[in-house]
Amino acid sequence: MLGERLEACCTSPMTGWYRTGCCEVGGDDVGVHAVCAIMTDEFLEFSRSVGNDLSTPMPAHGFPGLKAGDQWCLCAPRWQEAHEAGRAPQVRLRATNILAAEFCDVDALRAHAIDL
Repeated sequence: MLGERLEACCTSPMTGWYRTGCCEVGGDDVGVHAVCAIMTDEFLEFSRSVGNDLSTPMPAHGFPGLKAGDQWCLCAPRWQEAHEAGRAPQVRLRATNILAAEFCDVDALRAHAIDL
């Protein structure tokens, strides 16, 4: 996002559409998992309320469930939706893919950044 090499977002839990720890996106990632966000209870509740429960583990899919403080590659449109609802989590811009700018208000991402 800052025009530099994309940093890893998180490896515990392992995140990213491709489960590489990075918010890499490709043609098969229709959700555009581009925003490296730091989970909060408020955001996790918001996400659950709009139909995407990120808190509940799903062992069959290798998903541990997230808790406040975990870092995760979020779908860029979902982050923007949370921002517009006043519930967006903080982001790590150095680990956020530049493609997030196609779906998110860049000034809002910067305002939520912890690593400028």
